[in-house]
Amino acid sequence: MEKSNLYKEIEKKNANKDQVVEIVLEQPDLIPELLAGLTEEKLSLKFGCEKILRLISEQNPELLYPYFDEIAALLDSDNKIMRWGAIITISNLTVTDDQKKFEKIFKKYYSAISGPDMIMAANIFKNAEKISNAKPQLTEKIAKEILRVESASFEKRGRPDPECNHVAYGHAIDALSALYGTIKGKKAVVRFVKKQVDSPRNSTARKAEEFEKKFGI
Repeated sequence: MEKSNLYKEIEKKNANKDQVVEIVLEQPDLIPELLAGLTEEKLSLKFGCEKILRLISEQNPELLYPYFDEIAALLDSDNKIMRWGAIITISNLTVTDDQKKFEKIFKKYYSAISGPDMIMAANIFKNAEKISNAKPQLTEKIAKEILRVESASFEKRGRPDPECNHVAYGHAIDALSALYGTIKGKKAVVRFVKKQVDSPRNSTARKAEEFEKKFGI
């Protein structure tokens, strides 16, 4: 398939993304075209290419791994949707990261935990277990990064929003629950979770209570 036809398929209304993924898996030489599409001005094409790359990283991370650096560069994108997608795609690539490229961007990857973008932080938390499973030697460091959420400042429409913080705390508890059995620094985790039992956000308080029951703390 030629570049122009690939882009047409991606831009189709109600495009079958899975079908496009199948085509790219059969023709991996199209991956550079998808990466080029990330710089297009047309948002439907830009976001479509990002979604296809993300799906490829889920189904065949080895195929996309040679382009790890290009995906990692999206963490600096001016577009928040591109950054959100990069967080997920990078986490998918860690399973095949024999060159330890993730370690080189570790701090940058987790920097968004401090805010102001709550969805970015939530994506990090949701994919923490995946990275821990791929790189168990980093689990302790990952848990410490997650705990930084307590000093984060998240915004909504450009203004600090405490409610966003409480939502983020809930996502952080989910991530810590997945890692808790394998980390040594449990005291800091327990301290954080117990504080959230009294959270004004019911779902976060409930997650904290469930954590306590699950681990008997």
